[in-house]
Amino acid sequence: MRTSPNQRLALVAVALLSVGAVGAALYTQYAWDMQPCPWCVLQRAIFCLLAIVALLGALLPRALQPLFLLLSFVTAGLGLAAATWQHFVAAQEASCALSLADRIVGSLGLDERWPEVFMATAACADKPRLFSLPYEYWSGALFALLLLATLLLMLRRRPRR
Repeated sequence: MRTSPNQRLALVAVALLSVGAVGAALYTQYAWDMQPCPWCVLQRAIFCLLAIVALLGALLPRALQPLFLLLSFVTAGLGLAAATWQHFVAAQEASCALSLADRIVGSLGLDERWPEVFMATAACADKPRLFSLPYEYWSGALFALLLLATLLLMLRRRPRR
């Protein structure tokens, strides 16, 4: 499987959408006081990781791009799993302190290094809503879109010359 310039642009788009998602989360946190729970913070971290992986895939030599497409696909799948877990499990609990999300973010030291971005300040049960939908719906939908996009990029074959 080889990548084309269109696949490079698509990977850049995946990276930009991921960065945009984190930017939107930070805007709603600081402008609209929608505080993040540990699972929200974990999804921010996953969006950042996805942006890095996709951007590397776009910039590295063509021979490495299939690997970074696969890593982008897996990372988007992890994000979708986190959003799904937040909605169906974590949001039903009174507290999500010391959850898996808390332990992952804490073990990476993200909340200590960049507390403005990665510090959880709300409980999962608080369920902030954006345009009447729980926040995890929005991130889950974007993760699903990016998962589908990376899958299509992996399946797409370059035309023979």
